[in-house]
Amino acid sequence: MSFTPAGVIPATLLAFHDDFSIDEAGTRRHLRDVAATAGISAITVNGHASEVHACTEAEQQRILALTLAEIGDRLPIISGVWADGSANAARIARAAAAEGAAALLVFPSTVFAMGGQLRPDTALAHFGAIAAATDLPLIVFAYPERSTLSYSLDTMVRLAEAIPSIRAIKDWCNDPTLHERHIRTLQSLPRPVNVLTTHSAWLMASLALGCNGLLSGSGSVIPELHVALWRAVQAGDLTAARALNDRIHPLAEAFYAPPALDMHNRMKECLVLLGRMERAVVRPPLVRIDAAERARLRAALDAAGLGGARDAPAQLVRAA
Repeated sequence: MSFTPAGVIPATLLAFHDDFSIDEAGTRRHLRDVAATAGISAITVNGHASEVHACTEAEQQRILALTLAEIGDRLPIISGVWADGSANAARIARAAAAEGAAALLVFPSTVFAMGGQLRPDTALAHFGAIAAATDLPLIVFAYPERSTLSYSLDTMVRLAEAIPSIRAIKDWCNDPTLHERHIRTLQSLPRPVNVLTTHSAWLMASLALGCNGLLSGSGSVIPELHVALWRAVQAGDLTAARALNDRIHPLAEAFYAPPALDMHNRMKECLVLLGRMERAVVRPPLVRIDAAERARLRAALDAAGLGGARDAPAQLVRAA
């Protein structure tokens, strides 16, 4: 467990061909682009941003393998564990560890939606099975309470006390008061658990509360702005942080507008507009956004100072 999840961690997107098969060359190009950003501490794959819900286990293993081959010598790679059954989750975790992942981001089992908050032992059993399969650092993905897939703070403390390999949470509670309580409690445990915010719609405010990092899909589009904001907040430079937040704000407004299911869809469209990805294909049940929303994204990119946004040509010139 030499890697401690902290700092700026983008969650990358996944490029597809028009037939919905994985565009490995396009994905590798995207990984190189993000990994070239000075100041990021790791990269996450097989998460929401890369449409893990629509990928088979074999595809997830391939995504991790090509990521490690492309950028694994430069950055630690965190891989998602998306499974409802604990045995399946343990198998995915074991395979990711064997492949060379540095840490695992564990999504809640959808079984928990049927009252898991009332039975904390189910979360303990689930994470216990994963921890028994590998000693890699684990990141608990903490969902909002309204999702019914959340863990109470008491449950997360119990998890941290019982399972030493839990080293961080990805905090998506979406409640500033509870978020601050997470930070103050979990980061002060005898064996501290880092809070990595994914509150990218209000990132400056979240970081100012004292998070030890951020893990966000929007970092796949604006990693350099995330790094700059992180550094400004860490340095206590409020003037610089506000100026950076002013640049990030129009994109945050565009990315996280309703419906939330389109957030990563919009990020992919932005990469196309910036000439960094060839196609904005998403796998069903997601569907591509319309031309009016693409125009709004173009305006948001311009407002963020990322001028030159345009529709990408049919064929991008890729580095060898």
